[in-house]
Amino acid sequence: MRFRDRHEAGERLADALESSTSVVAADHPLILGVPRGGVPIAAVISARFGAQLDVLVAHKLGAPGNPEFAIGAVAEDGTTILDTDLIDRYGIDNDYVDREAHHQQQEVKRRARTLRSGRSPIPVAGRVCVVVDDGIATGATLEVSLHLIADAGADRVIAAVPVGPPATISRLERIADAVVCPVQPATFHAVGAWYADFTQVSDETVIELLEMGRAAEQY
Repeated sequence: MRFRDRHEAGERLADALESSTSVVAADHPLILGVPRGGVPIAAVISARFGAQLDVLVAHKLGAPGNPEFAIGAVAEDGTTILDTDLIDRYGIDNDYVDREAHHQQQEVKRRARTLRSGRSPIPVAGRVCVVVDDGIATGATLEVSLHLIADAGADRVIAAVPVGPPATISRLERIADAVVCPVQPATFHAVGAWYADFTQVSDETVIELLEMGRAAEQY
């Protein structure tokens, strides 16, 4: 079962949220997209529920010589998650991990300022927060995002992704109050394989969607 594009994935994920969580009944929920690919999906969900939209910026820590292979992740407040099993298995030294974490923390802060056009994050304390990405493999980036929102005092934290492997979903269920993932294939190689159109989302698109979300709040 593939999604035509992120818009269709957002519609189907919104359907799943309506039927399986308390988002519909929540007072003023907050939808948080993990940039960049999670934001178009989060925008669809935000429009469906009449909810506020913001970004939740986190970034993977890449392995030496292979930046796409995640050994952990960092969030914009400095929250860091490390996959110690992988770090030990590949003999990655602590100095590298510290340097990579510092570098990615600075990059996350810079990107957060850029994507929000210099605005402060929308407060999450006491609110139902739905953290959205366009899919997960290891789930490291989403995991650190969920910890960030929980530590910031959210009343309820819901993870929402269109597609992800069952083992990763099970791990996230130990962190979030609920995890919604309508497609959980037993064989999983890459998120993009589950989309007919998986075109990369630009920073400009993310900024535009956030601006549209803010404009909608004024009506």
